[in-house]
Amino acid sequence: MSRFRLFDLNPEQLEAVYHETGPMLILAGAGTGKTRTITARIAWLVSQGEDPAKILAVTFTNKAAREMKERIAGMVDAADAKAVTASTFHSLCLRILRADAERLGYKANFSIFDESDQMGLIKKIITRVSAKDEKLDPNFAKNFISKAKNNALPIDADTLLGSVFHRYEQELRALNAMDFDDLLGKAVKLLDEHSEAREKWRARVKYLMVDEFQDTNKLQLDLVNLLVSGQPPNVCVVGDDDQSIYGWRGAEVSNILEFEKHFPNPRIIRLEQNYRSTNAILGAANRLIKNNPRRRGKNLWSPKEGGEPVRVIAVPDDRKEAEFVVQEIGAQRDEAKVPWEHFAVIYRMNAQSRLLEENLRKNKIPYRLVGGKSFFERREIKDLAAYMTILLNPADDPALLRIIATPPRGIGATTVELALAFSIEKEVSLFEALRHPEYLETCSRKAAEAIRSFVDEMDAARIRVGTPGGGAAQILSSLLEGCGYMDDLKRSCKTPDETLNREENVREMLRALGEYQKRSKDGLQGFLDEVSLDREREADKADTATGVTLITMHAAKGLEFPYVFLVGVEDGLLPHERSKTEGTVDEERRLFYVGITRAMKTLVITWCRGRMKFGSSMHCRPSPFLRELQGDQVIEESYEEIMSRPMEQEDVAAQFARLRAQLAGP
Repeated sequence: MSRFRLFDLNPEQLEAVYHETGPMLILAGAGTGKTRTITARIAWLVSQGEDPAKILAVTFTNKAAREMKERIAGMVDAADAKAVTASTFHSLCLRILRADAERLGYKANFSIFDESDQMGLIKKIITRVSAKDEKLDPNFAKNFISKAKNNALPIDADTLLGSVFHRYEQELRALNAMDFDDLLGKAVKLLDEHSEAREKWRARVKYLMVDEFQDTNKLQLDLVNLLVSGQPPNVCVVGDDDQSIYGWRGAEVSNILEFEKHFPNPRIIRLEQNYRSTNAILGAANRLIKNNPRRRGKNLWSPKEGGEPVRVIAVPDDRKEAEFVVQEIGAQRDEAKVPWEHFAVIYRMNAQSRLLEENLRKNKIPYRLVGGKSFFERREIKDLAAYMTILLNPADDPALLRIIATPPRGIGATTVELALAFSIEKEVSLFEALRHPEYLETCSRKAAEAIRSFVDEMDAARIRVGTPGGGAAQILSSLLEGCGYMDDLKRSCKTPDETLNREENVREMLRALGEYQKRSKDGLQGFLDEVSLDREREADKADTATGVTLITMHAAKGLEFPYVFLVGVEDGLLPHERSKTEGTVDEERRLFYVGITRAMKTLVITWCRGRMKFGSSMHCRPSPFLRELQGDQVIEESYEEIMSRPMEQEDVAAQFARLRAQLAGP
């Protein structure tokens, strides 16, 4: 035990470390040192003579598993640390299946299909089983198969989707292959149906620990039940029901809320001492989350005194919001003399990043996007840029190739290949080849009709864009709706949140186009030039980009930043309007709680009275969650009040210094 210091742990953490046998639930609030606690417990068990090879810790990401192993290595002898297993759920299931897959009729060297393998197989199957008049989007089929496997959905083999599902399963079996979704499901099936395998694996696991237990789904809970043995079972789970934010992808918060149903008479330990945030921030978080009716009570606190109040600021609109946040980041950095990396802007939807990116670039402030591509590098944004390009220049072959099958129009790959060959032979653009009578005569009647429809559709939109006063944003919006692009975009998404994000991104791009047309006479070409410049700036950034972090609330979980800005906290955005009909407002509140508890030193929350949606300004109301924050150390302000305050002399000097630096260039 000399290699780590137990006196660094607080009483509740020590209680968890010293727990000997039986089930234990560690309710670890945000920033309460859960990883330190669970790794110290593993080290303590090893120091007490327990076999490290029989200690298994399971988590969700490879990064978390590596961090756990590294911490254990700093506490116990190298050989003991190596013997402890710290693994993700899927890695563990792969080990189980490699050892005993023959019991399910697979060879031990089965292949694992990645997404491209899956898509290739699904496309082939759709071609084989579809009738001539039937259409099925491969992405939609792939997402359906994934949901069916993870949720054990009943499949009707008489439908087209059901037929594709069953043929896909047959093909995988014939190829001695599994996809990623199979790893968990088939490992559970193996242990459930084959007692010899189950007992063998139980003999290898004396102590099982599960991190982030609030994120587990039914299959993962089943796996835990199948792996533990003994009366009482030595299963220790660590989690926080207040940070359960992945219900949309199958996580069951009931797993942690109803832990006693699965493992009776557990020891329950609450970690409430926070090592991250000020009491002002924690007080706001506590007041918010207590409004969730179904939760295990916790009250985060910090021994640190002081801390700035949480600021809640009403701003006129989202453009002013972005300007204000970037200005505040500059002012706080000037005052605190800290790196840009200490700042984070956190939002509900990816589309909210565009105005922030624009203002950060304008002020020459470095930034990085976490958990997503730059706005202008997202697939749907590139699609829209390609549509705009063709409206201006139909001879742009790369842009035409991008949109001709997006969405599918009955113009297949072979038809396009023949058109390309014709365009090369006749030395014309691909678009001209598509309208050429000689080429159309080589196509089937159905393909020729699809091509004529596409060409007519694009020609009509081009004429409208070219007329005086033609509103390109409205024309493009009508074109996308008319051709079924939005429906195809929805079908290609894996989750409701992804659908929502992509739809918001399309609307944001149309809005940006509309705003550009109001401020510039350069038209559609000028807007595309501006987009191209944005892409070039992003391409110049290395993958290791540093600076202010722009991140969604979902992606921010597990991270922390000294200075945090939570933006767009409006009713309909947070909680999202969809949550009211789906009954997920509690999860939206937990999502806001996660955002708040990322902040270490200061927290600024903004909401807009107006936000551009569907090309026009929409009136917004503050999120009802903001009322729940009210209390000591929370200050409500307005943008107008802040802007009207007399500027301190040192603030003037700082602003002039910043202006001089900007004029001087990088």
